[in-house]
Amino acid sequence: MFRGSSFHSIDPKGRMIVPTRFRDVIRVGGDDSVMLSRMDSCLLGYTLDEWGKIEARILAMAEKSESMRRFRRVFIGGAFNCGCDKQGRVLIPPSLRQYAGLEKEIVLVGVLDHFEIWSRENWDKENQYLEDDLKKEDVRNEVAKLGL
Repeated sequence: MFRGSSFHSIDPKGRMIVPTRFRDVIRVGGDDSVMLSRMDSCLLGYTLDEWGKIEARILAMAEKSESMRRFRRVFIGGAFNCGCDKQGRVLIPPSLRQYAGLEKEIVLVGVLDHFEIWSRENWDKENQYLEDDLKKEDVRNEVAKLGL
């Protein structure tokens, strides 16, 4: 499982170092590569095993709505298989870097079955959204159901 967060930088060629604790999970998940796709102004990284499960769930869905077709087109069609090099770096394709606004400072965030890659600026905004949401009673009640 992917847990924790860490701050990194992306080099001019678009490579980022994947923390050892994440690389270990990636190897257990089927290979030395990850599937990267996009959502919520960040990139989502999945092991090959986990990505296969996602594709199977999407194929099994009976829903063929216009919005689901669009989602599949963008989420699956925009995904890239990105291998780790010997230094533990992953080259992020330019289209994904542009989507997520990845330029220099980035944040890797473990979210159990996947990890997210955020620009530092977008990550700071996301944290502020959470702080604002936690001031709302309905959100606090949802969190309280977790026993927190």
